[in-house]
Amino acid sequence: MAQVQFYGTGRRKKSVARVRLVPGEGKILVNNKDLEGYFGLEALKIMVRSPLQITDTINKFDVIAKVEGGGFTGQAGAIRHGIARALLEADREYRPVLKKAGFLIRDPRAKERKKYGLKKARRAPQFSKR
Repeated sequence: MAQVQFYGTGRRKKSVARVRLVPGEGKILVNNKDLEGYFGLEALKIMVRSPLQITDTINKFDVIAKVEGGGFTGQAGAIRHGIARALLEADREYRPVLKKAGFLIRDPRAKERKKYGLKKARRAPQFSKR
């Protein structure tokens, strides 16, 4: 018999995370690596776990995430977004809690494009009178 799974897709900056929640004891795998081995910074690990902690489901689900693109912070944010969406699929009662925490909103901030005449998006060439 097939096991119940809940899916969620999370995005942040250039990162896209495909997240599966499977009933289990709270293991988190990111790209087939343990959460501790994938993210070095403790703040990123806390960010990934936050939707599970706020809904008190940290020991009820195993998380399997495939994430690509962007840097570590963007990937952690994408996984958090994906977990929150998958939790909604698991139980609609979590919606007010997740919404209040801001986990259901896709962060719209992205890198600004470079403009001509400038070195970066806003960085102008150095000015000298002489």
